[in-house]
Amino acid sequence: MSVMERLLAHVAVSPRAAGDGMAMAAAVLKLADMAVVVASGLLAYALRTGHVELPDAPHYFYALLAGALLNLFVFVQLALYQSWRLALPSMVLGRLLWGWCLVLVALASLSFLSKTGPSFSRLWFLYWAGIGILGLVGARVLLDRLLRWLHSRGIGNRRVALLGPPDRVAQVSERIQRGPWSGIEVIPVPPAINAGDFAALPDWLSQHSVIEVWLAWPMRDERLIRESVRNLDASCVEIRWIPDIFAFRLIHHGMAEVVGTPMLELSVRPLSLTSQLVKLVVDKLIASAMLVLASPLLLALAVGVKLSGPGPVIFRQMRHGWDGKAFEVWKFRSMHAHDPAEAPLQTSRTDSRVTRFGAFLRRTSLDELPQFVNVLQGRMSIVGPRPHALRHNAEYQDLIPNYLQRHRVKPGMTGWAQVNGLRGETHSLEKMRKRVEYDLYYIQHWSLWLDLSIIAQTCAIVLFDRDAY
Repeated sequence: MSVMERLLAHVAVSPRAAGDGMAMAAAVLKLADMAVVVASGLLAYALRTGHVELPDAPHYFYALLAGALLNLFVFVQLALYQSWRLALPSMVLGRLLWGWCLVLVALASLSFLSKTGPSFSRLWFLYWAGIGILGLVGARVLLDRLLRWLHSRGIGNRRVALLGPPDRVAQVSERIQRGPWSGIEVIPVPPAINAGDFAALPDWLSQHSVIEVWLAWPMRDERLIRESVRNLDASCVEIRWIPDIFAFRLIHHGMAEVVGTPMLELSVRPLSLTSQLVKLVVDKLIASAMLVLASPLLLALAVGVKLSGPGPVIFRQMRHGWDGKAFEVWKFRSMHAHDPAEAPLQTSRTDSRVTRFGAFLRRTSLDELPQFVNVLQGRMSIVGPRPHALRHNAEYQDLIPNYLQRHRVKPGMTGWAQVNGLRGETHSLEKMRKRVEYDLYYIQHWSLWLDLSIIAQTCAIVLFDRDAY
């Protein structure tokens, strides 16, 4: 056995130290982030001046120190150090980018208010912004790889016991196995203990060095939950309960405390006021820029629609939007004039109502461009669940669970379902159910990074995918 293997074997037998591994990793990450902020600022200064040296002016050091402290404060507020490896990578990256932007905006505001802005190089600040975010991401990637390596050797794993009905225990175990990066190791509980022999539980936990117990009993088995907790009082283990509310596919659930009263939030608004403001600003900026830049194209398309046949240039249709309120969605008309009441619910690939110019518009998604006006009106967002026809909502709200939860956010010009292959006609109930699942996933996991990713994917699909009609 090598020296390294003997060392690993010695470390691996410390269960309590292993249980504190996440806290230690978070502390290391805090120090690493502060070091990255300072080091990236010094590297940016070297790139700006063309040679490696410490800044002569002390205000650069003050800026770097303020940046490191602000970064720590902002990242703590964004919960980037709280069980950071258990979150989805896209969520961590989105919060990281948002947090670093807040730090930079705060520093720029401080320099403006203190009238020290002219003494800093703007090019240095831009270099610092770019190198800083790369360094912050890199620090997490390196620490993540290190922890994965340690976990693969049994170091730093969190040994967890699951108590509850076999089907729910198996369901939770399967989810844990899908995320091996979490470092959670499930220790099977003997059937006799799981069946109700809780008196033997403390000794078994001690023998197997288990430091956490997760209770998966449903709410109706209150007696089993109470007995489990009572028998665990003498054990220094962390106890967590997994409530059986997730089968309801709730939107943005969690714990809260109101006037000193603990509450289990079953379904609340998915986006905070800050998130709504960020999304609104991004929507307005993109919509305004697109309408200005594409104005010649919009004029040309309007002429093409007018020449394609009688009828209005803009097709307007009532859809359900945010909180279920009806609004008028705009599109370039792509069909011959007809009575909407007698038309099919959805457009098919061989639909005879579509004009030749309209087929081109639909194939290239150019018929959707007027919806940037809907975005400026505040009735739509760039990214969100696509607004369905009123008759669709009436048909599917009783067939698909949580269908109307799509209206908890503004409808979008594009969405998570669309970039995952669910564009165009939904010719089956299963396809519509799948689209709703993607929409609910987007609502539950919203981040600015996810929006920008969907926008980029949509651009690629519009340019290279010819499956739309």
